[in-house]
Amino acid sequence: MASAPQADATAPEAKSIGSDDYSLSRVPRDKRFGFWSMLLQWLAQSGSISQFTLGATIGVGMTFGDAFLAFTLGAVILEIVIFAIGLAGMREGLATPMLTRWAGFGRNGSALVSFVIAVSLVGWFGVQNTIFGNSVSALVGGPSWMWCVIAGIAITALVIFGFKYMALFAKIVTPLFFGMVAWSIITTLNDHSISDLINSPPPGEAIPLAVAATAIAGGYMTGAIVSPEMTRYNRKGSHVFVQSASSMILSEYIVGMVGVLLGHLVKSSDVSHIVLSTSGAFGVMVVLMSTAKINDWNLYGSSLGVVNFFQVVFRKRLHRGVVTVVLGIAGTLLSAVGIMTHFTEFLSLLGVMIPPIGGIIVAEYWVVKRMRKPLDDTREAETLPRTSPTWVPMSLVIWVVAFCVGKFYDGGIPALNSLVTAFLLYCALGLLGWVKPYGTSTLDDEEGTASAPAARATTPAGAA
Repeated sequence: MASAPQADATAPEAKSIGSDDYSLSRVPRDKRFGFWSMLLQWLAQSGSISQFTLGATIGVGMTFGDAFLAFTLGAVILEIVIFAIGLAGMREGLATPMLTRWAGFGRNGSALVSFVIAVSLVGWFGVQNTIFGNSVSALVGGPSWMWCVIAGIAITALVIFGFKYMALFAKIVTPLFFGMVAWSIITTLNDHSISDLINSPPPGEAIPLAVAATAIAGGYMTGAIVSPEMTRYNRKGSHVFVQSASSMILSEYIVGMVGVLLGHLVKSSDVSHIVLSTSGAFGVMVVLMSTAKINDWNLYGSSLGVVNFFQVVFRKRLHRGVVTVVLGIAGTLLSAVGIMTHFTEFLSLLGVMIPPIGGIIVAEYWVVKRMRKPLDDTREAETLPRTSPTWVPMSLVIWVVAFCVGKFYDGGIPALNSLVTAFLLYCALGLLGWVKPYGTSTLDDEEGTASAPAARATTPAGAA
């Protein structure tokens, strides 16, 4: 395939709000980030009070040993998915919505993928913002809507300026959060026998292993599917593995298992007060920042999905920064008036729709490889392929079938069931030659311009 023509490196960049962050193009290799910056981004995703609550919830219904097994199962599942999809994103420098054009869905199919991802992520942005507002209101007073607005504005302002500033923010927040949490937990557990807590029976109703693993793996599966949004800024595949595995270890084995101990200690899943009550105003501030650091990825991923959706459906090139402002305001206002909490069931439904996307990406990119060659041909030049398949109807059929399996089959982990079904069906039908692209779409002129990297020095300039 012929690659897109190079853009004039001297052409002035259009003025707009914030950073477009290569929303419709590959991230150039010299604009990627070093190991430690990316590691902190990954670890920041583990810094969540909600993960302690998840651990406590599981601890109330499981022994420490069974909870350890559940977290191990969830962590292994997530790491396999993250690495398989994230490595593809790193190699191509593309976010999930763009990657799907040549990894199973075609141009028009990628618009459907973008729409589902964008709605899901901006919805969870609003839900998480609501939860935060209610929590802070209960702890320090003031109306919850005010805290929703404060958090929403702060996160939106951060995401407008893109990955570079999100990475800088992670460097500040991650050590603060875990330092504060470590101090709070050590203070709390200091007067109790850790051995007794580990060996104590579950204080509540028993939770089956499958249910616990579902909560662990299913709860973060959407994040795993959109991991290319982060890994496209990685320099090496080994970095993707080490960083994502480190995040899993911290999130599941340390944060999650400490949550189990706290659940055994207080005999309840409500353990957030332990961290916050011993930390004062400083603790509330750090939790606010850590919430922003996690929820920023919901807004960031949603903005990338909307940009791709509008480009495909309306042939309108939107700037990611402007899209972020619109989505951030909408999500913040809806969370402030309390509407978002009524959509959690719908968002959970989307959570079963998204995993098959990952299964199809992995199957096409790593196994079937019917549509990947244009990416291979243009990867070195760091441009986008000049053409892409228009439709891949069989992928949409597989998507629907996999969703039905995840939604209506009662056994196992729903998110994993739908993902594995999509992967196996696509591999089987693809290798039999039944997965065929229909039509060819040519890269739009403005999209081709956006994809072409400007002239730059050969010395890597990414953050260390």
